[in-house]
Amino acid sequence: MDKIRVRFAPSPTGFLHIGGLRTALYDYLFARSLNGTCVLRIEDTDRSRYVEGAVDNLIGSLHKLGLDYDEGPGLGGDFGPYTQSERLELYHQEAQRLLESGHAYYCFCSQKTLEEMRAKQQANKEFVKYDRRCLNLSKPEVEAKLAAGEKHVLRLRMPDKRKFGFDDLIRGHVEMDASQSDDQVLMKSDGFPTYHLAAVVDDHYMEISHVIRGEEWLSSTPKHIWLYECLGWQAPQWVHLPLILNPDRSKLSKRMNDVSVDSYLQKGYLNEALLNFIALLGWHPADDRELYNLAELCQLFSLERVSKAGAVFDLAKLDWLNGHYLRELPLETIVERCLPYFKEQGLPIPAIKVMKRMVGAARERCTLLSEIPEYCRMFIFPKALEGDDLDTIRSESSKQVLAWFADQIPGSMPLNAEEVEELVKRGIAETGLKGKAFYTPLRLALIGQAHGPDLPSTFDILGDEEALRRVKMWL
Repeated sequence: MDKIRVRFAPSPTGFLHIGGLRTALYDYLFARSLNGTCVLRIEDTDRSRYVEGAVDNLIGSLHKLGLDYDEGPGLGGDFGPYTQSERLELYHQEAQRLLESGHAYYCFCSQKTLEEMRAKQQANKEFVKYDRRCLNLSKPEVEAKLAAGEKHVLRLRMPDKRKFGFDDLIRGHVEMDASQSDDQVLMKSDGFPTYHLAAVVDDHYMEISHVIRGEEWLSSTPKHIWLYECLGWQAPQWVHLPLILNPDRSKLSKRMNDVSVDSYLQKGYLNEALLNFIALLGWHPADDRELYNLAELCQLFSLERVSKAGAVFDLAKLDWLNGHYLRELPLETIVERCLPYFKEQGLPIPAIKVMKRMVGAARERCTLLSEIPEYCRMFIFPKALEGDDLDTIRSESSKQVLAWFADQIPGSMPLNAEEVEELVKRGIAETGLKGKAFYTPLRLALIGQAHGPDLPSTFDILGDEEALRRVKMWL
C-alpha cells in the first residue's frame, strides 16, 4: 500500500483511557510523520456493554488534546459511515461470502453448553476452545434449526494445521500455531458482528495500511490473517504496542485503575504534559531529551523506535512533566486554564493584573492546575486565625512589627520589590526583631498563615492599600 492510512477504533464501552490514548497518539504521530491520514472509527458492535455518553467523551477528549483526525464521525470522508452500527449490511454481506465458501458455519450451542464444555476442558487441562460439535451438522439439520428460529451465531472455521507467520513492525517476525486459535464467533445472535469480523472488513474497505493496536490483540492476529485470506484481501502491516504496566509490573487495567484520560485532565494535568508523557510510554527518541511538544513529536516519531518491553506508568514522572509545563507555558495560558478551577472552588476571579501575579507565584510551587486556586486562596480570603497563630499575632512583639509596618507603608504609592526588600531590612534593624519573630506576624496579618511567598511577592499581589488594611486590622 502506497498511502499511509491508520485508524483509531475505540469501543464506547467506557471513557477514553490511558492505553487508548497512547494508541490514538501513536496513530496520529505515525500518520503526521509520513504525511498520512488518520481515521477515527467507532466500534460499537458490543451492544451489551455500550456506555451512554462514551462516544462524546472519546471524541471530546481527543479534541481537547489536539488530536484532530482527518476522517470520522462528524468529519465525514470517502470511506464512511465511520460508526460500525451503521455498517451492518456490509458485515452480513461478507459473512454470507464466508458461509458460502465453507470458511464459516452456524453454531446453535447454548451458553450453558459452552460453559460446560469450557469447564470440562479446563478440568482436563486442555486448551479451551470450541469443540466444533456444530460443524458436523448436516445441511438439512442446519436448515431445520434456522427455520425453527433457533438462536445461533456464525463461527470462523480455522485451519486444523497451520503455522501463521507475519511481520510486525515492532516485534519482527512472529509465528503462531493455528491449534492455539479458537473457531471465533464472527456474527452474534443479535445480528451484530464481533470485533474480529467488523475490524477486518472495515480495515479493508477503509484501505487501512497499518493496524496499530495493543499487545493483547497479538494472539488474535492469526484469526485476522485467516479472514483476510478467506475473503481474498491483502492484510495490512501489523503493529502491536507493548503493554502499559503499573510500577509493580502488573498490567495497567482500565477496570482496576483510575486511568480515564478525562480524570487526569479534570485533576489539573496539562494537555502538553499528558501527551509528552504518553508518547514516552514505549517510544524511545534518538536523543536523551524528555521534553517534546506535539509538533516535535510529529516530526521525530517512528514506530521502529517503539520498544517490545512493557512501559511502566510512573506517576512521579508525569507530575514532574506537569510541573515543568506549568512553569514554562505562557502565564496567560495557565491563567486561562485555571479559571474553571477557581469557579469550581468558589473563588472570585480578581482583576487580570492581580490574577496574573497570583498565578505567577502559585505555579512556582504547584504541580497541578487544580492546586493553583487553593494556593491563591490566601490572597483572596485569608484564613481566620486561631490557636497558636492567634496568640502569636496578639503578642507585644508582633504588634511592634505590625505597627512599624503600618507607619511605613505609603498605601497610595505601590512599592516595587526592591523597596519592599529595603523596608524589611529597615524594619529588622529598627525593631530589633528578626527571623520568625519578624516575618511570622506579617504573614499572619497579610495572608492568614505563617508560611507563604516572600514579602515582595505578597505586596505585589495584594497591593499596598490592601496590605495596609490587613496589617491595621490587628492593631
